[in-house]
Amino acid sequence: MADSLAPPRPLVDGPSAWIGADLAKRPEVWTYTLSEAEIAEIATATEACRGRDIAAIRREDFPLPKFGVVLDRLRDEVLNGRGFVLLRGLPVEGRPIEESATAYWGIGTYIGSARSQNAKGHVLGHVRDLGLATEDPNVRTYQTTERQHFHTDSCDIVGLLCLKTSKSGGMSSLTSSNQIYNVMAERHPDLVWRLFQPFATDRRGEIPEGKKPWFDMPVFNDHQGYLSAIYSRTYIRSAQRFPEARQVTEEDLAALDCFDSLAEDKDLRLDIVFQPGDIQLVHNHTILHDRTSFVDWPETERKRHLLRLWLAAPGARPLPPVYAERYGSVEIGDRGGIICPGAKLHAPLEAV
Repeated sequence: MADSLAPPRPLVDGPSAWIGADLAKRPEVWTYTLSEAEIAEIATATEACRGRDIAAIRREDFPLPKFGVVLDRLRDEVLNGRGFVLLRGLPVEGRPIEESATAYWGIGTYIGSARSQNAKGHVLGHVRDLGLATEDPNVRTYQTTERQHFHTDSCDIVGLLCLKTSKSGGMSSLTSSNQIYNVMAERHPDLVWRLFQPFATDRRGEIPEGKKPWFDMPVFNDHQGYLSAIYSRTYIRSAQRFPEARQVTEEDLAALDCFDSLAEDKDLRLDIVFQPGDIQLVHNHTILHDRTSFVDWPETERKRHLLRLWLAAPGARPLPPVYAERYGSVEIGDRGGIICPGAKLHAPLEAV
């Protein structure tokens, strides 16, 4: 048995291990506001792609001569620095969904290659309430008004574009999984050891060919000097419905409860209120994201609506072989997403 007094690895020392209370005082550090010239560049590239299949648009099809250099720098900050950025000011209000989706997709091509987000092969996701509930084990939380709880998505970088906000609630929260590790390693080394062992995690009915309806994955993974996290407590809990899956122990629950408590700590987390036109880019390997529950508008045209991209980024960190169980591959630039039999990759313009 591992020495309970010694943590599994050294503490993470660097910008990815941040404290939310500190960043909340300096929003200018993590917010990039688009200039009029940059908006004009995006508009020109978007117009040039009018009528095209969004999913087929590549970086070279969407020229951003000056802003593209900025996006390359921001991608590096997401992958190797703080782990997230908020782009503010993309014009979306009163514009057709095709225009906003094309502009967002084009920006995304500078961050990485889009991955399928569900069993239907959607490479452009719609985060919108479909009147569903996670009591159904085949429903994912983004299709509901429920709180999402702190989790990671199955890709290097997740992007969210806010088109419309809810009547109330729906706040975005981020927290550094690297900082959670640091705190657990110092205060609860006996519990943090457990998070380096596998937990069964539910696929929620989206099962790749030849795979089980759940996958086994540690929360923390230490590989080639990088500490990465992959986590969804909701899906760990629902995987317990499978008799063949390893059942959680009291020690497991104590470790998960400690992890969740630190993720939700008001000093560690950073709360962000989206505005229409905000694009949030988050590094899944070092950051957990959450969304509070929300009350939506009764009118269909006013309902909360975000567009989502799952991106495999060039220059991303190496991941351990176990990630292939969820990501399909660990090849940098070509990994992540959910690929199920019969799925055809496409970018729908409606939430379905």
